[in-house]
Amino acid sequence: MLTSTIFQKVLIDPVFQDDADELFVVTGYATAAMVFHHIQKIKNENLSIKVNLIVGMVVQDGISRSNHMGFRNLMENELSGKFECSYIVEPPPVHSKIYTWFRKGKPLIGFVGSANYSQKAFYSKQRECMEISDPMDGYNYYKQLINDTIYCTNLDVENFVPIYDDKNTTPRPFPFSENHSIEIDSFDEYSGLEHVSISLINRKGIVSPRSGLNWGQRPDYNREPNQAYLPLTSEIYHSDFFPPIGHHFTVYTDDGKILICSRAQQNGKAIHTPHNNSLIGEYFRNRLGIGNGQPVRLEDLQRYGRTTVDF
Repeated sequence: MLTSTIFQKVLIDPVFQDDADELFVVTGYATAAMVFHHIQKIKNENLSIKVNLIVGMVVQDGISRSNHMGFRNLMENELSGKFECSYIVEPPPVHSKIYTWFRKGKPLIGFVGSANYSQKAFYSKQRECMEISDPMDGYNYYKQLINDTIYCTNLDVENFVPIYDDKNTTPRPFPFSENHSIEIDSFDEYSGLEHVSISLINRKGIVSPRSGLNWGQRPDYNREPNQAYLPLTSEIYHSDFFPPIGHHFTVYTDDGKILICSRAQQNGKAIHTPHNNSLIGEYFRNRLGIGNGQPVRLEDLQRYGRTTVDF
């Protein structure tokens, strides 16, 4: 039985040691941040995998808006062709946790146990156990469930799955408009939640010309000019508001965008988009109404109406 370092043993070693290239996952719960975190770990070693995910408890418990949008964004955009995600929509719900690795189209090794496909399960101090299992049994179980699922990208998914605001403890319908863009409620209703405010200007009262939102403004280093990060003060990066260094988390913005982020630099004093450091810079430039690649200046923030961003 595996009870320690299960992330390495279950999700990494089959790739590095046995050349596994495709994973089939059945899990009660999962997070978009975990998908990105796992695939990025593999990619950092110049290897590639595909993850096929079935999330089993959605039919009973629903799914948070941020995770749903994160899964959809990964499947359609950032991990297109490398990730597929489906939700169980026919009762009874599925609470199983089964991981089945393939190599070149053939079953290689399987694992079964208690760990959901989330960073909380694979990294936190809660106790989990996994056991090696027959990969063909796991794959057959995965296939048996397919007819009871719907892709997270299906345009009718909100008719089958209760999708709720992250701040709510009870599901409520996911509010799509006719063109399937998100209609966000006023974020004033989130004012009671714990939050931090990050300044986009430096101690001199200006936007730093070569760091923060302008980190890519370094033609002498041939940087992509949209590259950016959000600087954290010591009070924030020494707190536990954001996940620890090495973890990924989903940022769901008030205009309906999804950014997979992590902490970077010494002591984790910056927030960036590790898949592509330009994504967060492009987002802020679009939000501020300035062109891609253009430097962000104090007057741009003042014209927009604020010099901080709240998490």
